[in-house]
Amino acid sequence: MLIVLAIVAVSMLLLTVNIWLRGGEFRSQHIGQSAEMRRRGIHCVQSMDRMERQGRTKKKN
Repeated sequence: MLIVLAIVAVSMLLLTVNIWLRGGEFRSQHIGQSAEMRRRGIHCVQSMDRMERQGRTKKKN
């Protein structure tokens, strides 16, 4: 049990140092905000679903 607590404590310490070194912010984890994903034309599932639905409604009309 002490080993697990020590591992968790060290992990939290390293995470805190990582956040501190990055200026207090995480990089965005959203797919749509990644330059590489935008270059490849990949969006989040919700955005892609919305675009497909809009495309289908345009085809019907």
